[in-house]
Amino acid sequence: MMIPVLAYYILFQYGPMYGAIIAFKEYSPIKGILGSDWVGLTHFQSFFESYYFWRILKNTLLLSLYSLCFEFPAPIILALLINEVRNKRFKSIVQSVTYMPHFISLIVICGIIKDFTNSGGLINTFITYLGGDGQAMLQKPELFRSIYIISDIWQGMGWTSIIYLAALMNVDQEQFEAARIDGAGRLRQIWNVSLPGILPTIIIMLILRIGNLLSVGFEKIILLYNPAIYDTADVISSFVYRKGLLEFGWSYSAAVGLFNSVVNLILLVLANRLSKKFSENSLW
Repeated sequence: MMIPVLAYYILFQYGPMYGAIIAFKEYSPIKGILGSDWVGLTHFQSFFESYYFWRILKNTLLLSLYSLCFEFPAPIILALLINEVRNKRFKSIVQSVTYMPHFISLIVICGIIKDFTNSGGLINTFITYLGGDGQAMLQKPELFRSIYIISDIWQGMGWTSIIYLAALMNVDQEQFEAARIDGAGRLRQIWNVSLPGILPTIIIMLILRIGNLLSVGFEKIILLYNPAIYDTADVISSFVYRKGLLEFGWSYSAAVGLFNSVVNLILLVLANRLSKKFSENSLW
């Protein structure tokens, strides 16, 4: 049973690491990876000194931090609320409705977002009805981050809440009984019993999220952004896509991607170490 899993990680995770060497070379498909000229840290230096470095780093960090502050707590809150529902039929309906967006193709999701946010879309129709002025929202740099985070919450909140619901099922029910006997209401039970019960799961998920802090998914960014909003929408992953696949700067884009991975690794190790220092929960 372990062979398919090991084969996947060896072929698609560890095997491609060999190609990271092109970040230190002037890669040419004709010469190959080993035959290409060695240039050392030239591509890293070019990236750090470029006009785009601070822009894409700022955009990546802001999107990641907004996601951490708003997107990360959303499934926890949803799981706690669903756990308090006593009507099983209503509970099932809520779970099904919140899970559903996860199974919709990202291309379809982005198409819906574009249709809803264009000047004649549903959102602008509602704004116009309330007396406001309709506008093409995805042409406004200041609105992109809000659209990205809100749509991410809508799409992933229900599916991620499964993890926390499973953790809530393992909380000792006698603790809830004891809390009720002591006169604790629903909110007090959530705060003193439910949250501490799933705290180890929350910490592990937080460590994993911090370890991917700079890995903002480029698929959704590329499907939504346009040159008019590059100032706020362009992130490291989309920059790597443009430089590597559209402009054929393979070595340069590999250097940028390697920088991104190294920073993520450092953040993961630091988050795990801090978690181990201040609590009993950690990945290793």
